[in-house]
Amino acid sequence: MFMPNLDERYHSYLDGKKKLRIDGEEHRVIAYGYTDDGQTIDGYYLTTNNHTLYYNKESKFLRMEPLEKLVQVS
Repeated sequence: MFMPNLDERYHSYLDGKKKLRIDGEEHRVIAYGYTDDGQTIDGYYLTTNNHTLYYNKESKFLRMEPLEKLVQVS
């Protein structure tokens, strides 16, 4: 089964010059990697400043989850 080369596809986004456009808004990619089902790689994710986007191995968008904001307690 085809597995996208994430470095080839998304590494140029990490410096912040290139951005993803989601629903008309630009988002900076801060991380990416593969996901698995405990046995095999089943897709990949992209993390932006505000969301994590999930894709299957065929690069079909699955879902978008908001990032939790960290709360610092002093």
